[in-house]
Amino acid sequence: MLEHVVNGLVLGGTYALVAMGLTIQYGIARIMNLSFGDTIIAACFATWLMFTGLSLSPILALVVLVPAGYALSLVVYRFIMKPLVDRAPDEGALEVDSILVTFGLLFVIQGVLLTLFGGGYTSYSYLNSPVNVLGTTVAANRLLALALSLAIGAALVVVLFRTRWGMTLRAVALAPQSAPLYGIDTNRAARTAFAIGGALACTGGVVLSMFQTFTATGGVVFTMKALIVVILGGKGSVPGAILAGLLLGLVETFVAAYIDPGLTLAAVYTVFLALLLVRPNGLFGKA
Repeated sequence: MLEHVVNGLVLGGTYALVAMGLTIQYGIARIMNLSFGDTIIAACFATWLMFTGLSLSPILALVVLVPAGYALSLVVYRFIMKPLVDRAPDEGALEVDSILVTFGLLFVIQGVLLTLFGGGYTSYSYLNSPVNVLGTTVAANRLLALALSLAIGAALVVVLFRTRWGMTLRAVALAPQSAPLYGIDTNRAARTAFAIGGALACTGGVVLSMFQTFTATGGVVFTMKALIVVILGGKGSVPGAILAGLLLGLVETFVAAYIDPGLTLAAVYTVFLALLLVRPNGLFGKA
């Protein structure tokens, strides 16, 4: 039981880490990024290349890939997303346009990955040694992944709720029409939020690659699960994304262990639909 709890928390913590990036992009920049999962997969392959080709640990890969994800996301926002923002008459139109554009971007990233790495499954062995935790054995890389996910999530919550910069981002998420009245540059906030989301996607890719196999076409799975976590947690709510991600990971792990691994996706959507019936705006969402 304890082993399944730990594995569920590891998986859930990773989902939460991944979903935090998407909830920031969607909640603040109002961009529904369907290429988010493929950015994660690209970071997985980049980590694999650094580990196998340059003998760099995933921790050092974080130092390289997180700033790179931030910078590349700024470029994507400037040349692809900003024209959509400028021409969209309202938030609804922007969401529709961003879905269409990022759907195309998804296939661009996926095509590049397929050309470079093929369609097979890829993995590497890093800290794959057993660790005794309260009488049960857990892989060290999974414990490290959990620690990184919780630490990064906690740091992000502190920044958003305890700093003036974070308060500015939350103000744009809650009241984008009123924020400019208080001297807030909403365009700059949206650009920053989109870049932070890209950096978190790369962070999630590094963490995932430490204990999971991955393939060039696997990005859509992570995008869908991140969307579920974002909706369950409440649009723009980072604490909600953390709680929903942990819940999703535990559900998947326990269903796979005690019922049937083939029913994990069905169980996830069952919980998703049941919670939406009770809380249509998500766990931390506001009507």
